[in-house]
Amino acid sequence: MRTASKINRISVPPLLRELAAVFNAHGKQVFLVGGAVRDTLRGAKSADWDLASDALPADVMRIFPGVIPTGIKHGTVTVRYKKHSIEVTALRADGGYTDGRHPDSVSCASSIEEDLARRDFTINAVAAVLPEGRVIDPFGGRADIEKKLIRCVGRAADRLNEDGLRALRAFRFASQLGFDIDGELLSAIKERPAMVNPVSMERVKAEFDKIVASGKPSAALLYMERCGLLELLMPELFLCRGVEQKGRHRFDVLTHSLLACDYAAGRGYRRTVRLAALFHDLGKPAAAKRGDDGVWTFHNHETLSADITRAIMTRLRYPNAEIDETTHLVREHMFNYTDDWSAGAVRRFLRRVGVENIAPLFDLRRADSFASSGKEPPPELLLDFRDRIASVLEAGRALSLKDLAVNGRDLLAAGIQGGKSMGLILNSLLEAVLEDPEMNSRGKLLEMAKKLYDRAV
Repeated sequence: MRTASKINRISVPPLLRELAAVFNAHGKQVFLVGGAVRDTLRGAKSADWDLASDALPADVMRIFPGVIPTGIKHGTVTVRYKKHSIEVTALRADGGYTDGRHPDSVSCASSIEEDLARRDFTINAVAAVLPEGRVIDPFGGRADIEKKLIRCVGRAADRLNEDGLRALRAFRFASQLGFDIDGELLSAIKERPAMVNPVSMERVKAEFDKIVASGKPSAALLYMERCGLLELLMPELFLCRGVEQKGRHRFDVLTHSLLACDYAAGRGYRRTVRLAALFHDLGKPAAAKRGDDGVWTFHNHETLSADITRAIMTRLRYPNAEIDETTHLVREHMFNYTDDWSAGAVRRFLRRVGVENIAPLFDLRRADSFASSGKEPPPELLLDFRDRIASVLEAGRALSLKDLAVNGRDLLAAGIQGGKSMGLILNSLLEAVLEDPEMNSRGKLLEMAKKLYDRAV
């Protein structure tokens, strides 16, 4: 097997060869660029194709029907070709970056080499001439792919000054690809972590999402801690370093949280579970109290953690639905099931947590358990509880207000006034049914409701 540095030509998919032939027939060059080339050189599959061409957007629109002007101010259009959407960007040369976010000006480059010179890292500054697949590598990207090294094109400080997000992108690639960060690049980030400040929260969130979606989020997060970005962007998580735990815990709160997140990522758990795994103990620094016996306790930390999680995710502009789900998982992660729970207790748990949240909450518990010791939890973890829950659900008992045999209209018809008191009565009826499902009959519930109402008035 050839190493990346020895590969001078890559295999080009038939679809791209066809597309390139159309460009060439009109006298235009076209190149495969970006992640597709990088991933091909490292032996991974990629169907996310980005092309660069000396054809301007207007030229591309003349050559192909149905072109979409997706980013035309940046020279990018999307070509629809045989049911595929492929981005094509004109060869570019950027001007200065006064604001640390966007180039002051964008002009046409005269060559693919000039276009590659404006890119962030050498591993992303390799192109392939289409249709033949000949590799163009002016900055040693193939050698860095072989070394598993993330290194800037040119001086690291210059590239970071152009766009403060590049520090986070470097750490994200470390998590996604399992690569190390070049020493010069690390030093440049350490010297000025505040370079990320001008970057919009939407762009920061996009990179953070990709970190959390990677196979090992801790690789990026540890680099962020090392270089000052964690303290800057997520001070709440940074404060967990050095907060010691006793009992079944082997690690401080930050290491524990990173291990939990890695476990969730490694098992392919959904994003809200990965976020909850990372954030579930954020309240421990504030809740920490040391007893007379020298043991630290963290009473009610789950409530504090949920509040802090909501603040972080709101700051990062997450959708409300994801904020609510993640926060709910964090708040409920400390449930303490024992086999002496009554059937009513199981039903009340399901009422509080929500049936739809049981699977992700149990995933979070496995991640939390692993991170306490660094050992795989036993297969039987929560197995008895799962069986109890399955039995309750199979019985089809009432678990929410909508499952009651009466509703607000029924209570109004029985002479019970609406408002806050009715809501309290309905919740009392549900509690009674959760404890004794045989209570869920219209007659019994109306009788109970009238008694509760009479006492209240």
